[in-house]
Amino acid sequence: MSDEIPAFLDAVSPERRRNEAAVLDAFFRKTTGWQSQLHSGNMLGYGRYDYTYASGRSGTWFATGFAPRKAKISIYIMPGYTDFPLILARLGKHTKGKSCLYLNKPTDVNMEVLGELVRAGLDDLGKHWPVHST
Repeated sequence: MSDEIPAFLDAVSPERRRNEAAVLDAFFRKTTGWQSQLHSGNMLGYGRYDYTYASGRSGTWFATGFAPRKAKISIYIMPGYTDFPLILARLGKHTKGKSCLYLNKPTDVNMEVLGELVRAGLDDLGKHWPVHST
């Protein structure tokens, strides 16, 4: 783990969110087997994928991860959650966007089911783009 990850986690506020971020970092490292990397200064990503759209635009982004926002925690699964209604139904209290899952706190969800969702998302992403470890 690079020095920037502990510094990032230590800077998360409030303290409750800092503790939750540390729990989620450990969860993602265990679930994916990959180390965390800091993205855009406020998101921890695990794994990476290289993409090229039909328009020719290309880039590299993290395969899964989270952002410990003050209001809610954002969980990211690329390319999204639309194919996982049965897993989401068992997850617990959450809201969702296109590729974001929002949690008030990790204890609102079943972490075992969240792990299932992360793995399903990585499998789905791998059908579109090669996924690499970090």
